[in-house]
This record gives sequence, C-alpha cells and structure tokens, in this order.
Amino acid sequence: MPKLRKCSFCGYEIPPGTGLLFVKNDGSLLFFCSRKCRVSYMRKRNPIKLKWTKRYRESKPKK
Repeated sequence: MPKLRKCSFCGYEIPPGTGLLFVKNDGSLLFFCSRKCRVSYMRKRNPIKLKWTKRYRESKPKK
C-alpha cells in the first residue's frame, strides 16, 4: 500500500497518485499537494502566515 505523504508547504496529507514531487539540487525531495503550494514555496512565503494552510491553524491556539 502506498504511503500517505504530507505537503511540504501546507501540511495537508496527499492521497496516493496525486500531488507533485519536486527534487532540489541537493537531492532532497519535496512533496506538494497543489501548484498553489509549490509556487508559494518557490516565492519563499511563510506557511504560518497564510490562513488556508494547516500549519497556520496548528500555530494558532483554540479559543
């Protein structure tokens, strides 16, 4: 059974057979769930500051 991967930018799980695999020049692998996540990573955006990411929701305490 294929492994569930986590998006390297937003933190959501990626179903098998979907998403994008990006290989950096140093050989490290990055998995992205969408083009939106990949472009945001390339533009060096901080996922904790974007409200649509799972990392943003995890960083904010529940009221």
